[in-house]
Amino acid sequence: MREFDKVSIQEIPKEHLLLIIEALEYTGTETNVEAFIHLKNSILKELSSLAESSEEEFLEYLHKS
Repeated sequence: MREFDKVSIQEIPKEHLLLIIEALEYTGTETNVEAFIHLKNSILKELSSLAESSEEEFLEYLHKS
């Protein structure tokens, strides 16, 4: 198996990105495992930065799909 350090999200549909973000939020909230919330926040921060928008604007964009 080839090793890799990073994964491209280029081919992930918007609906799947929203589902991932919401699943991390739900799991973190329901299990009180802070790592899920941290991962969600980190992903959201990176994606909104790539889109040159605020995190709120990026979430609105995902919800519109």
